[in-house]
Amino acid sequence: MRILSILLFVQLFSQISFTQTRVDSLQLIQLSGVVVNEEDLTPLPYTTLYDRTQRRGVISDYYGFFSTVVLPGDTLLFSSFGFKTSTYVVPDTLRDSRYSIIHVMQKDTVNLPEVTVYPWPSREDFARYFVNMQPYDDALRRAQRELSGETLAFVAARLDGDASLAYGTVSNQRNTRLYTNGQLPANNLLNPYSWAKLIQDWKQGKLSRQ
Repeated sequence: MRILSILLFVQLFSQISFTQTRVDSLQLIQLSGVVVNEEDLTPLPYTTLYDRTQRRGVISDYYGFFSTVVLPGDTLLFSSFGFKTSTYVVPDTLRDSRYSIIHVMQKDTVNLPEVTVYPWPSREDFARYFVNMQPYDDALRRAQRELSGETLAFVAARLDGDASLAYGTVSNQRNTRLYTNGQLPANNLLNPYSWAKLIQDWKQGKLSRQ
């Protein structure tokens, strides 16, 4: 049993040493960059960057900036909500220990099928409403009926005059007295301009339409 334990320890130690030797033989790269939108090149905050080779990742900051340690040949996955997941392979021909990139991501547009919304949940409800409905009594016709001249005149006849209406009436009377001060009040019955306008409106048919 002791010999088996010693053999397992030696094998594990050799694997760790081989892995450490492999990592030391490769060049570690400090990869930094900014993730931007393809359309307007605005930074994409909090984008997830996952190193699929090393199985670890980081998240960009509010300005889309990220920084991580990678090895040549590593495959990086960039993912952000509303954008297509994209990949980036670290070049194996880099000579420097620091490398900067600008990663551009495309929007992931999803076209949903057309949906028709009906005001009735079933055919039976539609048939019941169709039989019991009152034609020509929609909201538009009710509004036209409430805003008609007869309705407005009926409502106005029952409203008391407020201060603004009283002030306007008094102002018009005072302006009329000032306009005809020292002479007879104006009488449109003898005004030739008013007669000419009346004849012109009568020829054009305006009086009949009114």
